[in-house]
Amino acid sequence: MVLLRRHHLGKKSTGPNPTDRAKSGTKRSLLVDGKGVPLGITADAANRHDMKLIKPTLQNIVINKPEPTIKLKQNMCMDKGYDYPEVYELLEAYGYTIHIRSRGEENRINSKEIPRYRAKHWVVERTHSWMNRFRRLLIRWEKKVENYLAMLHFACAWITYRAAGLFG
Repeated sequence: MVLLRRHHLGKKSTGPNPTDRAKSGTKRSLLVDGKGVPLGITADAANRHDMKLIKPTLQNIVINKPEPTIKLKQNMCMDKGYDYPEVYELLEAYGYTIHIRSRGEENRINSKEIPRYRAKHWVVERTHSWMNRFRRLLIRWEKKVENYLAMLHFACAWITYRAAGLFG
């Protein structure tokens, strides 16, 4: 999730940003594939919890996902902010193999009880960085959430187009 600054004009889908002195802000929830190509996106108020945005993000997937097979598993990697029973139930209903770091696991990793694993969420962070290069998205100037979502979808389409040229 990315918290963004918000201009004073918009009313819907904005809320006090918990990391920016409670200024009004917007949060993006983004689902990407293994190469960072956006598959689904939604936006809501900055004070909305991340786990509440999972269902709208999954509902906004713009392509039909293939049926899971033995060779082709549908994996979902998330950080410990999503370690809630509701999230597990929703992802199982969608047919994903779930990889969520449990809360408190960081302390066990730092105390050398279990081996350190490489983080898997960097792919979505890179895609958020690509989206932040669109100055129109970095600060939300649109009054209507529909206009902001249209700009998000345009940025996702552009990133997908660029990724098709870069990755094959």
